[in-house]
Amino acid sequence: MKAIIAATLLGVIMMFTGLFVKDKKQVVMIAVIAFLALLGITIWEVQAASSAAPEMLFNNMLRIDSYALWFNMMMAGCTFLYVLLMGKDIMRVGNHVAEYFTLILFILCGIFLLTGYNNLLMLFIGIEIMSIPQYILAGADRRNLKSNEASLKYFLMGAFTTGLLLMGITLLYGATGSFYITDFAFLRADALNPMALAGILFILISFAFKVSAVPMHMWTPDVYDGSPTAFTAFMSTIVKAGAFVGFLRLFHIAFGSLSNHWMLIVAIITAATLLVGNITAVFQQSVKRMLAYSSIAQAGFMLFAISSVNASAWQGMIIYGVAYSVATIGMFSVLIKMKDYTYDGFNGLAKKQPVVAFFTTIFLLSLAGIPLTGGFIDKYFVLNAAVQQGGLLWLVIFALLMAAISVYYYFRVIIAMYFKQGDAEMAVEINSSDRILLGITCALVILLGVAPHLFLGSI
Repeated sequence: MKAIIAATLLGVIMMFTGLFVKDKKQVVMIAVIAFLALLGITIWEVQAASSAAPEMLFNNMLRIDSYALWFNMMMAGCTFLYVLLMGKDIMRVGNHVAEYFTLILFILCGIFLLTGYNNLLMLFIGIEIMSIPQYILAGADRRNLKSNEASLKYFLMGAFTTGLLLMGITLLYGATGSFYITDFAFLRADALNPMALAGILFILISFAFKVSAVPMHMWTPDVYDGSPTAFTAFMSTIVKAGAFVGFLRLFHIAFGSLSNHWMLIVAIITAATLLVGNITAVFQQSVKRMLAYSSIAQAGFMLFAISSVNASAWQGMIIYGVAYSVATIGMFSVLIKMKDYTYDGFNGLAKKQPVVAFFTTIFLLSLAGIPLTGGFIDKYFVLNAAVQQGGLLWLVIFALLMAAISVYYYFRVIIAMYFKQGDAEMAVEINSSDRILLGITCALVILLGVAPHLFLGSI
């Protein structure tokens, strides 16, 4: 609860900062302090509640347990890293720098609600608080028509799926007479109300849009490609992880006893997401657009945690959310400094910037799932959860095949950096502080791969 209040208050403070502080560099420094304070509050909340029972708030509409607190701390940490790496780049997007950080803090408030909701009304509020600021951030670069298109497309598709979510909530209320997700656990699989089943299907479709799962993924490449790169990094990582935790919480706690009714549908969506995301990424010529399709493929792996109704899936969701977020933010922090976003723009980067090329290689190896990186261990956790679930071995084998295909388009960037002739031009000069931050991010990626238990705590 402290994290939710802190994110809201810090967002309001950043909003007023924009009125009184006109120097963009000072605004970025204040934002760094604000996100550091939020991280400290989440750490304090985890320590204070380490041995306490779950906190029930607002007539049991929120249930703040140790898992929610730990995930909040991980996402606050990833966002702090993101602000450190991307703060200067956010400053270059437009004139309303303080407002951009305000919106990011409000998005975190929505994510914190999604990790602890116990009522469908609170789920709806959390999703809308998380989504609406994204529509604004996507169109932050007003001079760019692609940014305007991305914002409009995201808003229209988001509004449509919000209607589907509300319809699903309405049908579930009509079938059960309750909005509390714990009440849905008593639905009987052998005598399921068709109204409840339709409600589950509507909510599934809505969540599939939020996490960019096939076939509700069509907005993702255009929105991620058109949005300012600094915000694409945030939307495709931390926001996606937060939406997945809300997805996981509902389908495991509320509909876990009905998994036989929806597990096959989720498995088919998972297979389609892996196939479309990986195959389409192979044919992209823009690294930014490749990363957009790559995020769809990564969502396919995270969907394993949804279809695996066991404790390992919850652990896998945390480790995957953190590992994927750190590696992708690191990759985007390099990409945003390149003058050319195509593969050819990376030609010869290893000769011009050997340290940056090395860090980029580690990020790409992690995204590809190579051992000793966070990307390997997170895939191991979610696939192991699927094996424990049983009946999903065919999907695990298919996912491994798709992971092998993903190596191709990730390694295209590595080959361009090390084995192709060229003069990779930088739009923004990389200084020593940038290299230090990239080095810390790289170390986190490796630490996730060799010691994942440090990021799982006592979950």
